[in-house]
Amino acid sequence: MLTFLGILTLTGCQDDFLDRPSKSEINTENFYQNRKELRLATAALYGGKVWAQWNNTAYLPLGDILSGNFVLQYQGADLVQLNTFTLSGSNARLTAGWGALYIIIAHCNTTIKAITEKTPASVAVKDKNAAIAEARFIRAMAYYHLAMLWGEVPIIEDNSKLIQSPLINKNKTADVYRFISEDLIFAAENLPSTDEKGRVTTWSAKGMLSKVYLTMSGLGQSGGTRNQEYLDKAKTYAKDVIENSGLTLLPNYANLFKTQFNDNQESLFALQWSATTGWMEGNHLLTYSPSVDINPQKGGAWGSPGTSYDLYLAFTEQDSIRRKATFMLTGDHYPELNAAGGGYTATAPGLKKHIIGNEADNNSPAMSYIGSIEHNALLRLADVYLVYAEAILGNNSSTSDPSALLYFNKVRERAGVTTVTSINADDILKERRVEFGAEGQYWFDLVRLSYYNPQKAVDLLSNQRRVLFDYDATSKQATPKDPIAPISPATFATFTLQLPDSEVVANPKLNEPSVPYY
Repeated sequence: MLTFLGILTLTGCQDDFLDRPSKSEINTENFYQNRKELRLATAALYGGKVWAQWNNTAYLPLGDILSGNFVLQYQGADLVQLNTFTLSGSNARLTAGWGALYIIIAHCNTTIKAITEKTPASVAVKDKNAAIAEARFIRAMAYYHLAMLWGEVPIIEDNSKLIQSPLINKNKTADVYRFISEDLIFAAENLPSTDEKGRVTTWSAKGMLSKVYLTMSGLGQSGGTRNQEYLDKAKTYAKDVIENSGLTLLPNYANLFKTQFNDNQESLFALQWSATTGWMEGNHLLTYSPSVDINPQKGGAWGSPGTSYDLYLAFTEQDSIRRKATFMLTGDHYPELNAAGGGYTATAPGLKKHIIGNEADNNSPAMSYIGSIEHNALLRLADVYLVYAEAILGNNSSTSDPSALLYFNKVRERAGVTTVTSINADDILKERRVEFGAEGQYWFDLVRLSYYNPQKAVDLLSNQRRVLFDYDATSKQATPKDPIAPISPATFATFTLQLPDSEVVANPKLNEPSVPYY
């Protein structure tokens, strides 16, 4: 069945960062009657069943395995296909990612429609618009991922219309980005400047707008230069966040990925997870743990993604703080993992981010390996800093602009890495890779590059060492292994994923040329 038709109504909701009643306890005719109920309605959009499929099946595979940061030879051929550029429309991770993003969109659409139609005039317009703005921000995040992965995709604002007209066309990529920007502009204008931890604010929306405009600046600009108007917009929004939000980087990089620092001052949008034992109701990233000995209830270590030799080479020896917080090397000791048992010493290279330890380490007795309480951030202030530096660089070969260097170097200083006096596009791309490794971002950075400099993006992929490696802790030497399967040559087409076969069969119009939305 077509994904769109399978998600016309909201499923039962979960406990999340705000306690929310299950959907079965809510009658939409008498809900949305006051600000508290509006807040409860939007709370469910931040995690749980709404985001579980994306987080647990596509977040790291499509962001970090596809991009060459990690290699996972277990859990079926679909992940191997991502690493070797042999994926097709039948790939389960690709299909799950598509469906997951439209699930998020459907929840947002249903929430927006219910708030718009059911909220009485007695509720302040400001409160009503703020709730809608939360849903539109999250919808924009989902469409941003769709656009970056597939380009031309259907824009759906009202899922109930699919009952009468289930067969729909794709829309132009430029229109999808315009739709995203309009959602974010509304969010920026209607969200508060401050809110309780975990809620998005106007700074979240402006930070995401800066990133979207930076992406849009390259769309259709294959000559190696970008649209200056969009670069200027990216710079303006990033500067606003940097100078007026009052937000700062969390001083300790490793703490970003510890649950004691969930929703810290650097987090602009993070998924909100609670302890659960329900399948696809919580955060399953602990299933990537290298050992059951450091997991809740000593279970669920299904196979840690191996660090690629290419990602290993991206980190300098000086960049040890970020490296150790991102991936383990043989011999690395982590006292915070199974702390009561003396900590954990890695026996092979593998993922560290999102591996947070057991229930005792996190003071969460109910936490399971499919219910991690890490609130993993999808947008951080460091991202806005680097977007700002890149927008200032723009179409120049390099820059020594003081503002660009100030915020570029703030990211490096936090990591204990030497500051620089000039930066170019390669510097920024590499900095983004090591700063956001294992945060699902590097593939999107490469796609952004492919928009305006496709040959450079293809060359980067083609020259990667997308293989596992052994590491000798005594000699500190890494030895690359052979590929786990033959790696197909990257092409420009590699940067646009195929549409899921099941969706095309159910909706043949997806095979037709895209149409304008506006």
